[in-house]
Amino acid sequence: MISTPEHDFDAIVIGGGPAGCAAATVLAKKGRRVAILEKQPRRRYSVGESLIPFCYDALERMGLSGALEKQRFSFPKHSVQFASQEGKVSRSFYFFQHTDHPRAKTWQVVRSEFDKLLRDNAEECGVQFFEQTRARELIFGERCEVQGVRANDPAGYELTFKAPVTIDATGRDTFSQSRLGWRVPDKKLRKMAIWTYFEGATRDEGYDEGTTTIAYLPNKGWFWNIPLPDDRVSVGLVADKDYLFGETKDLETIFNREVEKQDWLRGRLEDARRTDDFRVTSDFSYRSKHCASDGLVLIGDAFSFLDPVFSSGVYFALTSGVLAADAVDEALTAGDTSAARFAEYGEAFKKQMEPMRKLVYAFYDDHFSFGKFLKEHPDLRPQVTDVLIGDLEKDYDDFFKVMGEFADLPEPLPHGEPIGADTTHSEHA
Repeated sequence: MISTPEHDFDAIVIGGGPAGCAAATVLAKKGRRVAILEKQPRRRYSVGESLIPFCYDALERMGLSGALEKQRFSFPKHSVQFASQEGKVSRSFYFFQHTDHPRAKTWQVVRSEFDKLLRDNAEECGVQFFEQTRARELIFGERCEVQGVRANDPAGYELTFKAPVTIDATGRDTFSQSRLGWRVPDKKLRKMAIWTYFEGATRDEGYDEGTTTIAYLPNKGWFWNIPLPDDRVSVGLVADKDYLFGETKDLETIFNREVEKQDWLRGRLEDARRTDDFRVTSDFSYRSKHCASDGLVLIGDAFSFLDPVFSSGVYFALTSGVLAADAVDEALTAGDTSAARFAEYGEAFKKQMEPMRKLVYAFYDDHFSFGKFLKEHPDLRPQVTDVLIGDLEKDYDDFFKVMGEFADLPEPLPHGEPIGADTTHSEHA
């Protein structure tokens, strides 16, 4: 394998998805020299098509707040609704009822096109993009600080990228987390997902055509139903692995079996045509022991993955990218990229994740029902919607104190800070 000369930057981002593009774009707009290493081609398939309203803020920082209005791959989304197993549909949680702001409308997107938009925009802002370039290993200095990345280009040549800061945005590949032994599972959130796409499915009309629907199944399983452009709909099934695969491993059989148990969805798909293969993945939630070490910052799913029931994945990717970019810029200005510089970033990101995590736990609690909860506490409906739309910087302590009387809610995870004084650098080994 032939080596090529080193490339020097202010920051190297591994991964060109939403998190990586957000971090790289914000840094480039601040005048930093940034490279993105992305192993996939520019258009690549990804699931996670439903945005939530507060994605707007990160997109605005990236210069893209109005871009989705003009795209053929995006479809307006104004609300979320829930469908019982018997087909009864909840009142919609309309975003405009809680914010008088352009973010009151969000989008369902074709992710291959959405991600390409983010990548093209990053390049326009000055980010140097290395496509189909696979990161192979972190480069460590004498004090175990991360100094960059070794990678391979499409022809197999070795490339060396050096920078004061490396940002891991590798998503669920968890490049650094896996190599450093930092992965900690969120043990109660261990689900599997099976999904595919249809054309010709029944849709709501007018303002509600783009509504995301979460359709319940027995034993706390559920379907997502996400309307997309061009008469397509993304439909996914999520439940415990043992429940899904207890009788058969055939994905089509499992999917169709569960559709028959969901009256609302069965009616929607009655005249629909499946247009894609079935796909499957584990949705095991996790968080890294650390969000950063000297010269290294983890963002998006490379830091933490949360069950996707409330479509929070792209929001957390974009938001963590922006938060980390601001922290990295300050660290570069100070000439100090040690782990401690990223403590505020880690704390801010963790604080935003906990309300959504609590709501996810309530959703899966065997004894909890949002309908019953809101029937007893109708005054708390706005707080439920505020979490669903991503307004996660607010104080929800009183809200979850009441919800805790109805559901078994988790304590905040004790990990996720940067490597501290009590953690030895042997974890790099």
